[in-house]
Amino acid sequence: MFIASVRLKKKVRALRGRAAPFRCRLVIVAKAPVAGAVKTRLAREAGIATATRFARQCCAALIARVGFDPRWDTSLWVTPDAARASRHWPRCLVRMPQGPGDLGRRMQRIIDRAPPGPVVIIGTDIPGTRRAHIAEAFRVLGRCPHVLGPATDGGYWLVGSRRRPRTSSRLFTGVRWSSEHALADTLANLDGGRLAGFVATLSDVDDAAALARHGDFGRRVKATFAQEA
Repeated sequence: MFIASVRLKKKVRALRGRAAPFRCRLVIVAKAPVAGAVKTRLAREAGIATATRFARQCCAALIARVGFDPRWDTSLWVTPDAARASRHWPRCLVRMPQGPGDLGRRMQRIIDRAPPGPVVIIGTDIPGTRRAHIAEAFRVLGRCPHVLGPATDGGYWLVGSRRRPRTSSRLFTGVRWSSEHALADTLANLDGGRLAGFVATLSDVDDAAALARHGDFGRRVKATFAQEA
């Protein structure tokens, strides 16, 4: 009986000390869809109710489309940190706090702390994001240290790192967020872009005109894998 107990304790300790498996890691960065706190530029043009509804429904549709693919492990990193327990997020996904700092500091923290494996980070306000884009991003990381998905406004909707060797802590240094310079600034930190590959250019929804172009943003998307590659 004593021997069995000792063996069980050793097995538990071994399991606890075992490193997380090396897997492709998809991180969805999300802001709690609270009225007046999300999509503020869109809210100024289309109204707070419309902007909040867009944020909630676009996030839910994105998670349904890309969050349960067996080719990668998905986690939600949310802000503010207290929103980690919000009812807006699926219970079945791992939820982590983004922590303090600007967008660059928060994304650097994610890259540094995510479990082993290449990591791809996306936001929730790009209605055109599909599983095929995520799969392509991980393929790009097979041949490039970093990957970016340019946005039509000069920023980017996706960023990823192979993390082998370790990602530079200056990846997001000096980036002028929420401007047309964000992509160029990040590429400057990647040896002028020579350390990065790219996936498709997509558009986000920051104003009423963009919202009109994505009139089906609220469509609930069933999380099946037969609809797209």
